[in-house]
Amino acid sequence: MGREKRPLEKKASEGDSPEHKRHRAEGLASDVVEAVKMESPQKIFSTLEPLLRRVVGEEVERVLLKMAVVKPGERASPMRVSRADDKNLRLQFRNNIALPLFTGGKVEGEQGSAIHVVLQDSESGQVVTRGLEAHAKLEIVVLEGDFSVDEEEDWTEEDFEAHEVRERNGKRPLLTGDLSVTLKEGMGTLGELIFTDNSSWIRSRKFRLGVKIASGFCEGIRVREAKTEAFMVKDHRGELYKKHYPPQLHDEIWRLDKIGKDGAFHKRLNHAEIFSVEDFLRLLVMDSQKLRHILGSGMSNKIWDATVEHAKTCVLSGKLHVYYADEKHNIGVIFNNIFQLMGLIAEGQYVSVDSLTDSEKVYVDKLVKVAYENWENVGEYDGDLKLALG
Repeated sequence: MGREKRPLEKKASEGDSPEHKRHRAEGLASDVVEAVKMESPQKIFSTLEPLLRRVVGEEVERVLLKMAVVKPGERASPMRVSRADDKNLRLQFRNNIALPLFTGGKVEGEQGSAIHVVLQDSESGQVVTRGLEAHAKLEIVVLEGDFSVDEEEDWTEEDFEAHEVRERNGKRPLLTGDLSVTLKEGMGTLGELIFTDNSSWIRSRKFRLGVKIASGFCEGIRVREAKTEAFMVKDHRGELYKKHYPPQLHDEIWRLDKIGKDGAFHKRLNHAEIFSVEDFLRLLVMDSQKLRHILGSGMSNKIWDATVEHAKTCVLSGKLHVYYADEKHNIGVIFNNIFQLMGLIAEGQYVSVDSLTDSEKVYVDKLVKVAYENWENVGEYDGDLKLALG
């Protein structure tokens, strides 16, 4: 007991040579033996703690020095790789959500595309493809629609989380499906997401989707979250009144923009025996002024243009019609299924509209007018124009 104890703290020598490591290991082993001889575990811990802190600190510094990327002639510093302040990162949605959105329906990007999110350098806007952050796991959340901080402005993690929305009491989780996504070289694609509740009960009556770094990833590094534009989620029963983009020929006429189901325009068109999008397009081609008159002065030019533009996005079928000018069927005009002129057929030879001479166009225009006035004599064309039309 009277034996003098060796001081446990050793002065670190310069460098990291094999000889230095050997002496340090021998010293550590000797110190541990001395400590074990002491009377209690508390004394062992209090004696070894300063030494362990120093040894671990030296090893961490050595690893950081190896990891640091330095320029030729520049001395590496562990602070360069450990400081999160040197990074200015943010998440960003690459495309918008397709609207309208209904409960029970899949959340998609515009034109049915997948929704993508990327990790960006906030200053340059470039996608960050390297580092742990570029392969981080993200969490997808629902936000209040009134979280309206401008994208160019910054917000805190606390601000973002304060606007997160949870399900109502007694309801299913508000958002179901793939609620996480893992970045790969700074890019990620959202999976299937479905809202189970509408947004009418929220103060703003709108939601946003948000993404943030999942817990346990990028500790100590601030990566600003991303949010979409605000949008309404309607009850799936409203899908019964949903417009179609693009509309189908057989769709009821109220599927077109600006024509409400059972509204004034809908009733006017039905009274004129225009029940489908195909009926609408046919009259638009044959007599657009008559169609405009049917809809009346209550439809402004702006609304008219929007409705017509939507109707014209309809995908046409390949059905063709023909009107012959003579009983022998030597000369006739060919129409598509909404009665647009396609071309002239003479002696079994087809000539497209674009290939007609000026004199032929004059003749064809007169023939088209006669066909429209005698549409009961127009029949389906059962010939093969594929090669000529191609």
